[in-house]
Amino acid sequence: MATSTHAAQAEHNKNDAESQQNVEKLETCFIGSIDQGTTSTRFLIFNGLGVPVASHQIEFKQMYPHSGWMEQDPREIVDSVLTCIEEATKSFRDMGHSTDDIKAIGITSQRETTVLWDRDTGQPLYNAIAWPDTRTQAIVRELKARKGADKLQEICGLPLSTYPSALKLTWLFRNVQEVQQTYDAGRLMFGTIDTWLLYNLNGGKSKNVHITDSTNASRTMFVNIHTLEYSPEVLDFFEFDPKKLILPTIVPCSNPDAFGSLASGTLKGKKITGCLGDQSAALVGQLAFEPGMAKNTYGTGCFLLYNVGEKPVMSTHGLLATVAYNFGGKRKPVYALEGSIAVAGSAVKYVVNNLKFVESSDKISECAATVKDNGGCYFVTAFSGLFAPYWIDDAQGTIFGITQYTQQGHIARAALEATCFQTKAILDAMEKDSGHKLTELAVDGGMTDSDLCMQTQADIINIPVDRPMMRETTALGAAIVAGFAVDVWTEHEELKEINKEDRTIFKPQISQEDSAKMYSRWTKAVNMSKGWLDSEAGNLSQ
Repeated sequence: MATSTHAAQAEHNKNDAESQQNVEKLETCFIGSIDQGTTSTRFLIFNGLGVPVASHQIEFKQMYPHSGWMEQDPREIVDSVLTCIEEATKSFRDMGHSTDDIKAIGITSQRETTVLWDRDTGQPLYNAIAWPDTRTQAIVRELKARKGADKLQEICGLPLSTYPSALKLTWLFRNVQEVQQTYDAGRLMFGTIDTWLLYNLNGGKSKNVHITDSTNASRTMFVNIHTLEYSPEVLDFFEFDPKKLILPTIVPCSNPDAFGSLASGTLKGKKITGCLGDQSAALVGQLAFEPGMAKNTYGTGCFLLYNVGEKPVMSTHGLLATVAYNFGGKRKPVYALEGSIAVAGSAVKYVVNNLKFVESSDKISECAATVKDNGGCYFVTAFSGLFAPYWIDDAQGTIFGITQYTQQGHIARAALEATCFQTKAILDAMEKDSGHKLTELAVDGGMTDSDLCMQTQADIINIPVDRPMMRETTALGAAIVAGFAVDVWTEHEELKEINKEDRTIFKPQISQEDSAKMYSRWTKAVNMSKGWLDSEAGNLSQ
């Protein structure tokens, strides 16, 4: 008996020692993560325990040449990434670390945003058209009447809307002469931001790395969601010839070789081994690896992803079928249902920059807290129409319920509540599509810094909201897929303790009856916001 006890204790001590050695190893093993978002760029360096040890962030210019249009300078985006890498790496070195310990780099980026460039020059032919841009509304209406339009969503998982890259490419082809000429010459290179970054980080036309991953590719509309290959039927529907349009090669998110390496700078030669769209990255960063797990990211927009497993689920309630992540190798791709809200943090910026209620975004909760409720005020933040689950492209931003009683605090609160109501609509749709009701919602993103917003969210959806202490889950997701490619981790089980400490749980504090009344008024406001935009919106002449 004593021998057995001693043997068990020895085995326990051995396991503890091995565990401690593994922790020490991971503490000195680092992964860089490029997080290129809609309004800013970051580079973070994580250790193997998922803790960020250095970072740098830069905001870049947004251009709004016409109402509903949103553009970005592709060159400025690349420059912002390079600057962030240099500055974060300098901080990393100043802490006494060596860049030799950075094992790999991952990239996550805004999705759907479209860049076109000339293969011979490597230079962009137009500004990047950003994902919230709505100039394609008239094209969407035209294409919905085209033969075969009713078959598209079953192939690619996405409905015809202003959102996917295919519509932005169509507008550019019709309206920018240089794009037409380059296409006709067979030199037109197409890409979302991940592809544009990888092309430039690898050295541009000298290396000609033209590649994308499954998650970003699935947002273009050109990809068959079932096979993860370009669909001849969809390309034919949009009238693009694959012999003239140069599309990036599609690979899994985690790959030791395909994404190349940095061609210049402090980290020259470091391999890029992971790439995925920002919302997929957040799902990975929240460790939502099991079917039925979900996350909601509150950034410029708001995006709720629900893991449905290894087969795509086609929504019948206004959601999107998308690739959640694809680690490659022997692992099958994993899919998600997605609810996309076009305006979330950008509504806060509107209150700050346009209405000038407060001097900065982090003060909006203080403004909202000056009143006890919304005072009957509902703000339908349809600056880019309404995305999931409504898909109303002719809605426009509208504030209902204003009276002489209405104060700044009521409108500020209504701006925060708008995202929470739309999240409720998406959760209801997900429950109908999946047959399962979430019991808790994991959250991340800038708006989650607001306790008031997160408590409001819990009240409106009537389930607890789970907020991590370390909220850089998008960048963490990119680091995780990069780390898997170079064996920093080999199994999801090894990640189970990452970012689990000091999470905050917001529990519902109002009755379901009061919550239902608020949501009913929101639904009425949505219905009243329809039909504001001219059917010709999106023409270049306007």
